[in-house]
Amino acid sequence: MRFQRILPAVILLMAPVAAVCLLFLSVMYGSKSISQETVWQAFFSFDAENVDHQIVMVSRLPRAVGALLIGAFLAISGALMQGMTRNYLASPSIMGVSDGSIFLVTLAMIFLPSSNSISLIVVSMIGSAIGAAIVFGLGWLIPGGLIPVRLAILGTIIGTFLSGLSAAAASYFQLSQGVSFWYNAKLHAMDPTLIKLSIPFAIAGLGLALLLSRSVTVMSLGDDVAAGLGQRTALVRVLILLTVVILTGVSVALAGKIAFIGLIVPHIARFFCGEDYQRIIPVSGVLGGLFLAFCDILARFINYPFETPIGVVTAMFGVPFFLYLIKTRGGGKHA
Repeated sequence: MRFQRILPAVILLMAPVAAVCLLFLSVMYGSKSISQETVWQAFFSFDAENVDHQIVMVSRLPRAVGALLIGAFLAISGALMQGMTRNYLASPSIMGVSDGSIFLVTLAMIFLPSSNSISLIVVSMIGSAIGAAIVFGLGWLIPGGLIPVRLAILGTIIGTFLSGLSAAAASYFQLSQGVSFWYNAKLHAMDPTLIKLSIPFAIAGLGLALLLSRSVTVMSLGDDVAAGLGQRTALVRVLILLTVVILTGVSVALAGKIAFIGLIVPHIARFFCGEDYQRIIPVSGVLGGLFLAFCDILARFINYPFETPIGVVTAMFGVPFFLYLIKTRGGGKHA
């Protein structure tokens, strides 16, 4: 369709403007309102003694930047998973990828308490790989296990199991408060240093995603068609999973588990872009970042002056959408 050729370019061109607007709103509004003048002063004439300047630069700006990045990472991960598996329910939070990351981070906090930030990111990525390997491995072993609804159920079961193990270990070793951060996704606790350290990993993941976008389009046609077109399906699948592991691992390391971004956004991008993942992947990244940043702002006003957990806000959109997909798409794979 013609609009599916034009809209992606329009979205990508308008995205920087929307991102700047959301960044500005995010640093201005919260439990304490800060004037526009104070925000400008914090940016251009920062005063370390000024509490409002500290709030803007140390807390709210990293939080807004983190929300944009994490939303983009999770949305791209979801798009890659949906394209690779032809499963419209695939996403990091449903397929156990995020839970695997949190599980290994919990073990690292228990047994390697002196781990630095880089180690945390690496551990998070390894955990993502373990979670994905368990879910997809069982899916391939169980008859009919790769059917979308069954794989989603399997992912939910494995994710819940890993979450239970994490909670039990944290409780036993008296780390419940520290580990709760990873499940409640406290964006307000974003660590600016961790954001800087995650940039090389993020660049690698985003670069791989863009390089693989054409291959994902071919994979979304089915393994037989992909093989017939000369696609090295096994290698491409490994590279896609590696990309998902990197992007999801970085996201969890930055802010904990955030659900439904990787489920919802790729479908919206697919509506705008058609079935070409060379368009779907960048548009998913843009829309994912904007969507999570919007949800983060919304979370501050639902129960003002108290903040609503970001997971509750994304679930408000995600749960109805999840049920809608099951109702309208049944148990088959997308084309």
